[in-house]
Amino acid sequence: MNGLSGFFRNLNRNKAILFMVLPGALWFLIFSYIPMAGTILAFKEYRISRHGFIDSIISSAWVGLDNFKFLFSTSDAWIITRNTLLYNITFIVIGLVAAVAMAIVLSEIANKKLSKLYQTGMFLPYFLSWVIVGYFAFSFLSLDKGLLNQFLVKLGIDPINWYSDPTYWPFILIFISMWKAIGYNSVVYLASIMGIDRSLYEAAMIDGANKWQQIRNVTLPMLTPLMTIMTLLAIGKIFYADFGLFYQVPRDSGALYSVTNVIDTYVYRGLKTTGEFGMITAAGLYQSFVGLVLVLTSNWVVGKVNKDNTLF
Repeated sequence: MNGLSGFFRNLNRNKAILFMVLPGALWFLIFSYIPMAGTILAFKEYRISRHGFIDSIISSAWVGLDNFKFLFSTSDAWIITRNTLLYNITFIVIGLVAAVAMAIVLSEIANKKLSKLYQTGMFLPYFLSWVIVGYFAFSFLSLDKGLLNQFLVKLGIDPINWYSDPTYWPFILIFISMWKAIGYNSVVYLASIMGIDRSLYEAAMIDGANKWQQIRNVTLPMLTPLMTIMTLLAIGKIFYADFGLFYQVPRDSGALYSVTNVIDTYVYRGLKTTGEFGMITAAGLYQSFVGLVLVLTSNWVVGKVNKDNTLF
């Protein structure tokens, strides 16, 4: 009884903090933990029953790992896996370097009002939906009226049918992804830079360090723990692709599937064709499981190098 009464006293003492945490806890409970019960669909041939969702799950036939075979039973399995992994690895590496570099540049701008203006301008693309971004890209890449093709014509170069030629799309997708995300990603590092003790820079200046030496010997080492954590979190989603980027921006052009088809778009098209909920649940479970293994492995490797930089 004493333990129980002490528990309620602690709840009452910390009620203000608990109320602050409550919205986030409810969000995770409703959208992350309760839906985990639905992962059983990955092992069933789901069929809708008139008696409700729960009865549909219970009455659906057990098929074991058959739903997982969908991802690997076609010739597209290698393409979608390759594209998903290579794009995400590129996004992680280039995104990390670009975000840190941009955060450092913004922190070095003496005029703080101008720095805030730049931050706002860079942050704006993050709030645009991929549908809008897709139309922006189309206004540049359209064969007839695209700004880029009009510019090529003025230079005496034949216009390029961008939506039928997969050669350029890996670079286009990487550029658009970085343009949209760099502002958001750099804010995290910029906040960390602002929290670095100024006396460290003053000591470096007294020792004769120039600006680059200050960045290399003070800023980057202080950012290393945050960079490691952000990278580990990104690795956890390495088998997830940004659906809007790979579906809306290329306008679902079949000619570009060899470089734009990823696990998420492949499963979406399969769901539209077959209507198999078990298949899409299996794909999500597969992505989550691989992500979990990669995070645990990466965190273990980081712990062997420096335990202070681990995620947990």
